Formats: sequence, C-alpha cells, structure tokens
Amino acid sequence: MAIFKLKVNRKEYQVDVDPSTPMLWVLRDHLNLVGTKFGCGMAQCGACTIHLDGIAVRSCITFVDSVGDKEITTIEGLSENGDHPLQQAWIEHDVPQCGYCQSGQIMNAAALLKANPHPTDEEIESAMNGNICRCGTYTRIKAAIKTAANS
Repeated sequence: MAIFKLKVNRKEYQVDVDPSTPMLWVLRDHLNLVGTKFGCGMAQCGACTIHLDGIAVRSCITFVDSVGDKEITTIEGLSENGDHPLQQAWIEHDVPQCGYCQSGQIMNAAALLKANPHPTDEEIESAMNGNICRCGTYTRIKAAIKTAANS
C-alpha cells in the first residue's frame, strides 16, 4: 500500500491503495465517484473513460501510480450542473437508451471537442471508434457531438 495525492474534479484527495490499483477502482471504491463505469476491464469498450490533463484515457488500465500530478476529470467533474454542451446535446438527441456507456461516450467526445472543436463526420467516427454502445445509438451520438460542436 502507498499513499497517493490526487486532484480529481478540481478537488484534492489522498488515498492509501496498492500502486497497481486501476484508477477505475480508486474512483469508484475509494472516492465514491461511481459515474465512471466498469465495462470490460481491458480498455476495449470505453465505458471507463476519464480525462488525464484533458486527454481521454481508459481508467481500467490506468494505474494510480502512473497518474502523478495530472488533473483527473470524471463525468461528475465535466460540469457542475449537467450543463456541458455535450450533456445538453445528449438530452436533445435522446442519446441514452440503457445509459451504461454514456459517461464514457461523453468523456471521449469532450476530449475530442477540446482537441478539435469542429470535427468532420469522419473525425467523429474515428475518435469515437472503440467506445461501444450495446444499444447501438451511434447515429444519435454523432448527431449530439455535432450539435455540441456548433453550440
């Protein structure tokens, strides 16, 4: 076990965990930030996507000892009131079905729009490739990203 100081959603935390603990479990089990979901545990589905210094990463394979002093943002920290343009576009386009993948989808899309504020359809498809939606709402996801990009 080791003590790690983390900056998550603009707040300071200290956790005492094994250095090889995935950030997914630090967030869910130690910080009670359960918006980040477990999907596959192998970085293949995207349900666990968070940001490290604004870059989308899979938290199921990002170990706490690799984070250092990077700023961690989870779906809970994307906006205080659920008013991020992507969150609003998700509602407008009725994207969620079961909703399980949505936090990972939104976090990946937010990183895309930060890096590329006006992506083409092809750029959206490429960036979102690997975020799996079992309900198949990909067309609505792309439409929501385009709406958020234009807001």
